[in-house]
Amino acid sequence: MISHKSSFLLLLFLLGTALTAQVASQRALRPPPGASVALVVFEDLECPDCKRAAPLLEEAARAYKIPLVRHDFPLPKHNWSFDAAVLARFFDTKSKKTGDEFRAYIFQNQEQITRETLRPYAERFASDRKVDLPFAVDPRGELAKKVKADYALGQAINIQHTPTIYVVSNKESGTPFVEVVDRTNLYAMIDKMKREAVPVSASATKSTKKSATPQ
Repeated sequence: MISHKSSFLLLLFLLGTALTAQVASQRALRPPPGASVALVVFEDLECPDCKRAAPLLEEAARAYKIPLVRHDFPLPKHNWSFDAAVLARFFDTKSKKTGDEFRAYIFQNQEQITRETLRPYAERFASDRKVDLPFAVDPRGELAKKVKADYALGQAINIQHTPTIYVVSNKESGTPFVEVVDRTNLYAMIDKMKREAVPVSASATKSTKKSATPQ
């Protein structure tokens, strides 16, 4: 039989968990400053479905001129996805464009990559772009911490699979985000969010590209 004290503690735990999830969703499922609408994806570079979704998301972001915000969610069952995410973070330090190109490159070559060949593929990518790829890309573990922080954020908002895709907006009432379950409806969902979003000033949109870079 559960005591009143145990019930009270359980209630506090559940409230705390709900509050954590709410704070996490407010942090993750909002557009970057200067954008009224954005696409947010939690992805795994070893995930075949992420590979299929990536071109659609990039095309939609270009077509609507909205940010595509990527979060790393390397699944434990994939044996090289975490290392690939760390490498992607390294290329992000060169530029957001370079980081995004590396992710696309990994998706394109995903079927041929193994844990042993990941580094040679990264070296080839770096060489083609005249980027120096050090032997230790993350000597202090700072990039790995960012990947782990993204993973923890995904867990806090109960991400269950990859890719998990959201269309998010800055609207102040109702639900400011919606998960994309059927990708054939992606453009219609973006249109709906754009109609409901709060307009932002032209000057504010200049910061959008910077803010879309993974942190």
